Amino acid sequence: MVIAFIRTVILYLFIIAGIRLMGKRQVGELEPSELVLALIIADLAAVPMQDYGIPLLAGIIPILTLLSMTMLISVLSMKSVKFRALLCGRPSIIVENGRLHQREMARNRFTVDELMEELRMKGVTDISTVKYAILETNGQISVLLYADQKPPIAQEMALSPEEPGLPIVLINDGRVLDHNLKARGYDRVWLDKQLKAHHVKRTEEVYLLTADELGRVYFAPKEENK
Repeated sequence: MVIAFIRTVILYLFIIAGIRLMGKRQVGELEPSELVLALIIADLAAVPMQDYGIPLLAGIIPILTLLSMTMLISVLSMKSVKFRALLCGRPSIIVENGRLHQREMARNRFTVDELMEELRMKGVTDISTVKYAILETNGQISVLLYADQKPPIAQEMALSPEEPGLPIVLINDGRVLDHNLKARGYDRVWLDKQLKAHHVKRTEEVYLLTADELGRVYFAPKEENK
């Protein structure tokens, strides 16, 4: 039982380390080669986890080989556009100037229902307002609207809004992050004033408290368990 636990932990940590080398990417954004790699690694790791008669290296070496190949392919993809196009394919324009490219949709086996769902997820309900809709190599849809359909930005309206910067978490589920508090230039005295302003006595009653570079605070109290 202990051996099974140790083998599983070793393989689990090894796979996590390998996947981290591939870079930060969501599952839905995996390239075809990366998705195949993930599936094969899962299968290779399952065998030595279940069969104790198989040496642990019998699972680690193939996984390490696949990860090495993936790193090599990534380098080649960066160096050669043609190789990347061969491996991952090319983006396809499926909507242009408000008109559907039905042949491109059929070639990519992309249905109208899938297109409408992707457009709705991006807040678009009228295809005629779409300048371009591009099916990327990772299966995601990039949508570019006509200029007169885009919401105005501050620059176009001759406004000069202040830049709030990135909000930093100061209290996370009741725990005070002192290093973040110091990085923002605050102290416990300031924090106590914020708690009083929100009618809270203890930090344990706070679920989330953040502050941006302009000093604007977001406060969320903990909900009572019923």
